[in-house]
Amino acid sequence: MKKIYYAAIFFIVYILILSCVYYVHVRYFSVDVVFYSALSDVMIAGFGIAILLYFKSGSFYTFFEKILLIIVFLLIGYCLAISVPAVIDRSLSFYILEKLQQRGGAIRLDRMGEVFTREYLVEHRLVDVRMTEQVKSGNIVIDGECVRLTGQGDRLASASRYFRQHFLPKKRLLMGQYTDVLTDPFRNSTLEYDYGCD
Repeated sequence: MKKIYYAAIFFIVYILILSCVYYVHVRYFSVDVVFYSALSDVMIAGFGIAILLYFKSGSFYTFFEKILLIIVFLLIGYCLAISVPAVIDRSLSFYILEKLQQRGGAIRLDRMGEVFTREYLVEHRLVDVRMTEQVKSGNIVIDGECVRLTGQGDRLASASRYFRQHFLPKKRLLMGQYTDVLTDPFRNSTLEYDYGCD
């Protein structure tokens, strides 16, 4: 029982370290990609808690138990990195809530599309943010006036498309109707616009 008690204390210390590292990082340092930045904070906090476990837990935990605790803390940190800063940074769902709040709590349903195309893209600099993420991830390169897919990006796009077509819900609720339209969003896509590069 004491091991669980001390594990809980170390966990609280880990969360405190992670929170402080994250705050200092986003407040005082440059960040290229929010998710990658949060992951680096998870690793820094993991290193800090590993040092504390090594020096402060004595022989209370075996070496294997210490490794397991560190892995569990890193996994929890990873979940937090995805669930908090990354989601808030890129979530259209949170944007909808914030936009409704900004507009006094209500927006006409037939105008929501305009909110996304006229405001969301501009206010969140969505194209700039996503392009930066993809360049830093090595999925695309900017070649003069063209954006080009790298080999890595091509493989990732193929894997994503395969997963979308075979493992996303075939009966997904969208505005009161169940549909499979998002398993193949290009199904009715038009090629009338010429965006191609030479």
